[in-house]
Amino acid sequence: MREPTLVVLAAGMGSRYGGLKQMDPVDAEKHTLLDFSVYDAKRAGFKKVVFIIKHAIEEDFIRMVGSRMEPFIQVEYVFQELDKLPEGYTVPEGRVKPFGTGHALLCCKDVVKEPFVVINADDYYGPKAFQMMYDFLTTHEDGEKYSYAMIGFYIENTITENGSVARGICHVDEDNYLTDIVERTRIEKRGACAAFTLDEGETWEDIPEHTLISMNCWGFTPGILGELEKQFPEFLDKEVKANPMKAEFFLPNVVGSLLKEGKATVKVLESEEKWYGVTYQEDKRTVMEAIEAKKREGLYPQELWR
Repeated sequence: MREPTLVVLAAGMGSRYGGLKQMDPVDAEKHTLLDFSVYDAKRAGFKKVVFIIKHAIEEDFIRMVGSRMEPFIQVEYVFQELDKLPEGYTVPEGRVKPFGTGHALLCCKDVVKEPFVVINADDYYGPKAFQMMYDFLTTHEDGEKYSYAMIGFYIENTITENGSVARGICHVDEDNYLTDIVERTRIEKRGACAAFTLDEGETWEDIPEHTLISMNCWGFTPGILGELEKQFPEFLDKEVKANPMKAEFFLPNVVGSLLKEGKATVKVLESEEKWYGVTYQEDKRTVMEAIEAKKREGLYPQELWR
């Protein structure tokens, strides 16, 4: 088994946040949430990180984030741009929105040849998530089916008080293998727990407490990249033609299709840790207070990269 790599989705535009949150500091030492994820991954055993970014932020990202990690962990960069499309396809006129997490990961196909974990740059997952993933990826290989893993968080630990969030709602069997995942793009804290709407808030459906959801923390073998390459043109032909400005190639949807075809298994590794993220500017104070508390508890040093 080859040593696994950490892949970080850091090319997002932060439209709801109002800025490039992947580079926004969350403590007095100017660390980003991304610093804490890479730090946790490194101490779990990961030795390489691949950042998926845009050329437009390359210089700032390397200066503010990548350069301080480079003495401690191998760092590589991959670029997600709208025009990174299969031959014969063009970007719809007027589109500025990225094509989504599946497209971002597809941009790694020439760089990542080993098992890997993929995460969002702007989410805090906690040390346990990276340790569970490292242990899984170094002890499992593909057999007749692809052997994947996912960190499952409880819905009540992953919602903000400040607006709606998108989450993948998971269904698992008695052995904690994923049977289905459904992306809900508007979930809000409502009542005792949370609810989602499919009709712009006209009606809401409750999500029970302890429902497992995906925060885009996946463990994959390299075969997923070939599957993304196969499915992306289908997405461009169907979804982008129907919704040229906003259609997104969601990674969970690709995984869901592989489950339905019987081509993959996904072990759901449950984490009781609380998620922290900066979906909205109003979330930042809560995140900063949580990070400071974790430092006081001794979970992190004041300066991560020394």
